[in-house]
Amino acid sequence: MKICICGGGSLGHVCAGVLSSHPDVEVSVLTRRPLLWSEEIRVTDPNGKVFVSSPLVRTSSEKEAVSGADIVLLCLPGYLIEETLKSILPYIGENTCIGSIVSNTGFFFQAHKILPPKTGLFGFQRTPFIARVNEYGKSAFLLGYKKEISVVLENIADRESFRSLIERLFVTKTNLLNSFYEVSLSNSNPLLHTSRLYSLWHNYDGKTYSKPILFYKEWTNEASDLLIAMDQEFMEILKKLPVVSGAIPPILEYYESTDSDSLTAKISSIPAFQTIVAPMKETPEGWVPDFSSRYFTEDFPFGLKYIKETADSLGISIPTIDKVLKWGLKVVTLQSVCVRSRNRFVTTITTTLSNNNSMAPTLCHGKEDL
Repeated sequence: MKICICGGGSLGHVCAGVLSSHPDVEVSVLTRRPLLWSEEIRVTDPNGKVFVSSPLVRTSSEKEAVSGADIVLLCLPGYLIEETLKSILPYIGENTCIGSIVSNTGFFFQAHKILPPKTGLFGFQRTPFIARVNEYGKSAFLLGYKKEISVVLENIADRESFRSLIERLFVTKTNLLNSFYEVSLSNSNPLLHTSRLYSLWHNYDGKTYSKPILFYKEWTNEASDLLIAMDQEFMEILKKLPVVSGAIPPILEYYESTDSDSLTAKISSIPAFQTIVAPMKETPEGWVPDFSSRYFTEDFPFGLKYIKETADSLGISIPTIDKVLKWGLKVVTLQSVCVRSRNRFVTTITTTLSNNNSMAPTLCHGKEDL
């Protein structure tokens, strides 16, 4: 079996190592930096087990990576999904199945528009692994497994065989879902990350920190309150969609909690989350939020935005999600302005201040940071 992995991030590393460790699997990695990848990648899990890949094909050529593949798996941020689907389209075989390790940033919405109507599609409801790169192109850590994973399939005739294949490849019990909405709209990262980011920095005034904030271990009740409120609105959306009851459990149910206190205790104590830091960067003055992080550029304009658009199409009011999304999109937009204005820093700040508010100078900490 030939599998093409699109993307060289943390999940791309771990998927390349785990999948190609199966003796009957050949893996090609489509990446912008193929020369930095070794032929062999090693992935270490929390139990000390090391997955050693078979020889990998590393390439930046869509034709070389995708041609002849049985499965193409996207391990990409939301902003690259449309571009990548269009670039690999000429090389997709009639029986090739296209999937995404992250489905809540627009994969199915884009695939339905770009790919032929009968293309086999699959997508994960939640990522099967918690992944981190150790040495780029050479090794990675699989920090945690899920007890079980859920996927949705479209235009795949033998659903049970494909489910069994996913279960074997990802060494995790796998369940099938019924509708692409059940993986495309999620109360995982799009709500989990954005509620925490809003609680951390919606009133950010430019302060610096002596060390990075632990994103989950130092989780707060303020974040839990917001997450629960957003999730209640999210559940109202699901009631109007062809989604099987229970396919996307409420946040409190998923985390085996009953209120904000117990939710905070649960999230802050998950072993695999203990060392994950908030999106921050170090400056000469101290640590500051990194508004260019994927936590911002992914979860607001792709994850949360699709939830908002679906709610609007159904005429459902979501004031809490609206508030958080509006703030996040403003942050992302202002950060983009700062990055584009490397040579016009002072002018950009002046314009942004006049057209928005005092948040602008806290996003651009100095010309040296752009």
